[in-house]
Amino acid sequence: GRGGQGAVIAAQILAKAFFLRGFYPQCYSLFGGERRGAPVKSFLRVDTERILLKCEIKRADHLVVMAKDLLLEEPLMDHVKEDGIVLINSERPLELKGKVKVSYVDAQKIARECGLGSIINTAMLGAYLRISDDLPIEFVERALIEYVPAKIEENLAALRRAYEGTDSF
Repeated sequence: GRGGQGAVIAAQILAKAFFLRGFYPQCYSLFGGERRGAPVKSFLRVDTERILLKCEIKRADHLVVMAKDLLLEEPLMDHVKEDGIVLINSERPLELKGKVKVSYVDAQKIARECGLGSIINTAMLGAYLRISDDLPIEFVERALIEYVPAKIEENLAALRRAYEGTDSF
């Protein structure tokens, strides 16, 4: 994503949700200068056992792209395993190469309509939950309530709208 979209907090909310479900999450982010609009990478590993590996994820099972223009800057699709899942914040499908399952959500529209402005993280989380089928939405709702200090109802609304409005594979 880009700074200001909520990529770091989205990964932290998802990590907390997996923890509440009984998994071992490991979450970290990489970014340059902290400024709105700068590229941000956030990683999340989840396992049923403690995670000892401490390095960047080179070939992910899932990829969430909050800023579709980043696909032009870096070959992000090369960082997803074959038959992986990719979720892209876009109002329409894009021409992409690779053997991955791709889904789209207009998270910007959902966030705006729910009163969140340009912060799209909870809308992206809702869509991700629908396509990944990794975690029941209730765990993310609990994590969101515990983690997010403001606009809780608006964030829950964006999460649910994206979840309900995204087609699963």
